[in-house]
Amino acid sequence: MSDGQHLRPPHGSICWAELVTDDVAAAKDFYSNLFGWTMKTSDTTGMQYTEFMHDGKPIGGMFQKTPEMGPIPTHWGSYVAVDNVDEMAAQVKELGGDIVMGPMDIPNVGRFCVLKDPTGGVISMITLGGPPA
Repeated sequence: MSDGQHLRPPHGSICWAELVTDDVAAAKDFYSNLFGWTMKTSDTTGMQYTEFMHDGKPIGGMFQKTPEMGPIPTHWGSYVAVDNVDEMAAQVKELGGDIVMGPMDIPNVGRFCVLKDPTGGVISMITLGGPPA
């Protein structure tokens, strides 16, 4: 999601998978060998971020956990495309969920937040800055 050129998927669709890991190098090696993914690393989001590429298209990404994140385990997360993340964040609260982080901007990408549903499930929502798909 680092170049701002991703098409904006339809509202409500899962559009991105992201790995937060202790060892980016090992994850690059594992996923490139397992699935044949290629990697594109940049720092255009203000941090080092690696995109997973399949058939030349970005399908997900990963980054190194930081000390500020505390003792969270390595994990995969999903992003759901929404038309307006701020409006949807307000609706999360109305429906009994909680906003864990954000909404906030990702430079050159869009605006996102992380939410927790009433059952404890965590997922992210994002409004990408690219043109509609």
